[in-house]
Amino acid sequence: MVSSDDLRLILDTLKREPTETELACFENLWSEHCSYRSTRRLLGTLPTTGPDVIVGPGDDAAIVRYSDDIALAIGMESHNHPSYVDPVNGAATGVGGIVRDIISMGARPIALMDPLCFGDPTQKKNHHLLEHVVRGISGYGNCIGVPVVRGNLIVDAGYDGNPLVNVVCVGICEPDKFITGRVKKPGNHLLLLGAPTGRDGVGGASFASKDLAENSEEERPSVQIGDPFTEKLLIEATLAMIEEGIVVSCRDLGAAGLAGASSEMCSTFGGHIYAERVHLRETLMTPREIMVSESQERMLLEVQPADVERIMEIAQRYDLMCSDIGRVIAEPRYLVTYEKETICDLDIHFLTDGAPKCTWNSTSYNVTKPYRAPKRSLKELCLQILSHPECASKQWIYEQYDHDVQTRTISFGKDAGLLKLGNSMLGLSCGCNPRQIALDPYTGTANAVYENAANLACMGVEPLCIVNCLNFASPEHPHIYWQIEQSIQGMGDMCRELSIPVVGGNVSLYNESDETGTHILPTPSIGMIGRAPIVVPREVGDGDSICLCSSKLGSAQEGEGMGGSVLDALTECNGSPPARGEVDILASIRSAVQSGTVTITDISQGGLIAALATMTYNAEIEIPIDSIDPVSFLCNELYGRFLVCGSDKKSIEATLPTCSLIELGFVGGEGIRIRFKSGEIVLFPEEVKHARESLTDLMHQS
Repeated sequence: MVSSDDLRLILDTLKREPTETELACFENLWSEHCSYRSTRRLLGTLPTTGPDVIVGPGDDAAIVRYSDDIALAIGMESHNHPSYVDPVNGAATGVGGIVRDIISMGARPIALMDPLCFGDPTQKKNHHLLEHVVRGISGYGNCIGVPVVRGNLIVDAGYDGNPLVNVVCVGICEPDKFITGRVKKPGNHLLLLGAPTGRDGVGGASFASKDLAENSEEERPSVQIGDPFTEKLLIEATLAMIEEGIVVSCRDLGAAGLAGASSEMCSTFGGHIYAERVHLRETLMTPREIMVSESQERMLLEVQPADVERIMEIAQRYDLMCSDIGRVIAEPRYLVTYEKETICDLDIHFLTDGAPKCTWNSTSYNVTKPYRAPKRSLKELCLQILSHPECASKQWIYEQYDHDVQTRTISFGKDAGLLKLGNSMLGLSCGCNPRQIALDPYTGTANAVYENAANLACMGVEPLCIVNCLNFASPEHPHIYWQIEQSIQGMGDMCRELSIPVVGGNVSLYNESDETGTHILPTPSIGMIGRAPIVVPREVGDGDSICLCSSKLGSAQEGEGMGGSVLDALTECNGSPPARGEVDILASIRSAVQSGTVTITDISQGGLIAALATMTYNAEIEIPIDSIDPVSFLCNELYGRFLVCGSDKKSIEATLPTCSLIELGFVGGEGIRIRFKSGEIVLFPEEVKHARESLTDLMHQS
């Protein structure tokens, strides 16, 4: 529903009662999901330009130069509300939508990433959601032949009633052969290509701007239904048309359906839509339903009159429907007629840019509590950390994805995904740490950017750009709006420090649930890509020296880096969240990995013990600092620290000459033996394996 304040503005501007179709257009295009009315001012503070940025924020996707002959298209979207109501279709159509954003720029999609957030999967509802969301992503991505090469999984009670499903897609095109989503010339035709329009997804954009209520099952018609086989045909047909040079501009039909795509696409001039010409899947659809349906697998094309027939021929070759549904007009109007009756006649800029901006009250908070040492044994704590879904193996998820399709994948599921692209490697990383961000939104979000840059550095990759998905609860709560303000500021400051532009993204607000009485943790999820020379990743071997590397090593204060950690989630030990990571060390880490003489992983979720278990199940480790508590040393999540394996300490020192190094031990022995001043613990290989496979074991249970 259009709010009373918005309706008053509409009436004052139009000087008349709006039609049913006009009201539907305003309801969807002025929704938070489409208009960013609560965040646009804040987003304007982010750094969005750089030497490699060709197309920045504002189009369906960004275009970034990768090499002289390759450009990358990148976008990020959320499909949170639909994935709660119908997890398979909600997640699948989230993949389909972001893939079409890439296609609409004239790029071929080559990779996906999926940062996900859920409640505790031992609970039946959350188990069902996680299982079926992954099924939706894998089913759609595998069918269209685009590999999922990286992901992130956050598990917290804050997502019990509102899981988050974010998807990043990357595509490739030639640097001078992309297209954009704005019409170029009055008189050109508007063609609707792809699947027929049905009632699925009607009102999806406005639905995505609501909180989830007990009657969420009644919202099922707002969830789109995807068909990956049609999507695959649409990919090939659209790219064939663009390759022939007969598509002037192109836009994916996503949020707000045809009304959203056509009005935004035509806003450089104006547009006239003949709604009765839209090919339909269902009979007796009203004009309003036709205009705001979010049926999937549809693209809107601007085509010169002389090329319409050729477009129709290519569509027929791919067994796709194509309808000539409109014209670009010179007047700045958005005109929709249905069987010669005018059902919408609006100033196009009032519709697309006229939503009043919202500035909500902002109230800061401080919820950091003093550290309390956990009462459990060190061995028990280590195994519990390794069993936590964020630290355990994600094999159950990865095994469902066809990561080898397109034959570019070098590495997946590690610190970053790697694809061979031309004579170099494309690196991909995603995610954030919402618990730390909840404690300190500014520093936590800055560290989310840093952590992704560190992930890439561990694979030798230098960042090119980021996209983001800003997932928050209702901005009408003053403490939530403060989270949003602080997060965007922290993101911008870290991106400026790292010289990484923010080239696009998505805002998803009102992620809270009346059903469970919860609202999500602040989750500004990051998607980052970069490039590197091709390096064969070095494998860890018996006898390797293991060192802790940082730009400045010292004893952490008690509780430092514990707040928001996995240990905090397990024991409520509290403590302060991590300070900002040191930027200077990242270049040294990249250079060391590119040398091919060391293997490096960064220390993040789960601390040093989790990082160690990803490298080896057999190691002899000695905590060399007598004054530090073993729990703090193994479990804190301070940023800017890395675990390095090399043939010996001298070779590691030679590779990282400007970094501080502490020798911890070596790879070998039976299990992970950790010695400290007052004793030792041993994590036997079968114990580590059992802990690391806990998520897979859980999800294989019916």
